[in-house]
Amino acid sequence: MHRVSVSIGLSLVLLGALAAQPPKKRIAVLDFDFSTVQTQVAAVFGTNQDIGRGITDMLVDRFVKGGAYSVIERKALTKILEEQNFSNSDRADANTAAKLGRVLGVDAIVIGSITQFGRDDKNTNVNGGGLSGFGRKYGIGGVGHKEAKAVVGITARIINVETGEILASEQGFGKSERSGTSLVGNGGSNGGAGGGAVDMSSSNFGSTIIGEATNNAVTQLAQALEGDAPRMPARAIKIDGLVADASGNSLVLNIGSRAGLKVGDRLQVTRAVRAIRDPSTGKVLRQIEDKIGEVVITEVDEQSAVGNFTGSGPAKVGDTVKN
Repeated sequence: MHRVSVSIGLSLVLLGALAAQPPKKRIAVLDFDFSTVQTQVAAVFGTNQDIGRGITDMLVDRFVKGGAYSVIERKALTKILEEQNFSNSDRADANTAAKLGRVLGVDAIVIGSITQFGRDDKNTNVNGGGLSGFGRKYGIGGVGHKEAKAVVGITARIINVETGEILASEQGFGKSERSGTSLVGNGGSNGGAGGGAVDMSSSNFGSTIIGEATNNAVTQLAQALEGDAPRMPARAIKIDGLVADASGNSLVLNIGSRAGLKVGDRLQVTRAVRAIRDPSTGKVLRQIEDKIGEVVITEVDEQSAVGNFTGSGPAKVGDTVKN
């Protein structure tokens, strides 16, 4: 009996500790701007590559594994970006990021820039096949230098979606820990150099010198940004929607995850019973509402939600739902 009591006590303590933990901050990560290093990128790979998107995907992967943040998946983010006519030139703009963050219903949004991407010397004695041309100018990708090393620098800012204020600014720097004859292999045999899209999350890219430096920079940046999580204020999300369908105790609402709803949320269901109008203009000044019950959310998609209703009477289409 004593052992059973101890086991139950420990379980209750653990459950209490879990319950006391604050919810994870919900963030979105925009593709990093790489406009200042496009020439170097073209020199490394033989053609221009969107390394901003690649590095963002790597950073999101670190966040998911680290567990400090809840991150919006790329598919949902891309859809919003298309709807908002977001352009690549807006990647590092804090005000644009804040507006997108409000649409996404996140606590904060991460934007960043790639400040370094290449090798750490100016060797001009190169002959790297598919990496010639720019490579000769910048000393990238050649086979004549036995001590070629890569450097990658990244900066990132966490933006308050309500105010556009910069909540935190961090940097990540990576340098290859080994030397070699080329940053990405001879003529594009590794990592996609010499033509084609580069998969920066692939093992082929990770095994190259530039891949190693990129991984080091992203890991350092992710750790720094995760350290900022406790300092981030939680966004106060105001839920205001309508009952779109009522079938018994099952309600369908006209708002979903885009409005900040998630499974388990408990909302009030109210019904307007009287409107108070301005006697001179006839404008509605205030709605008098009665609370008729509550709905607990069981399913959520971007634009709608389903929940179980309990209350004094049946809910109707047009009833208001609020947090």
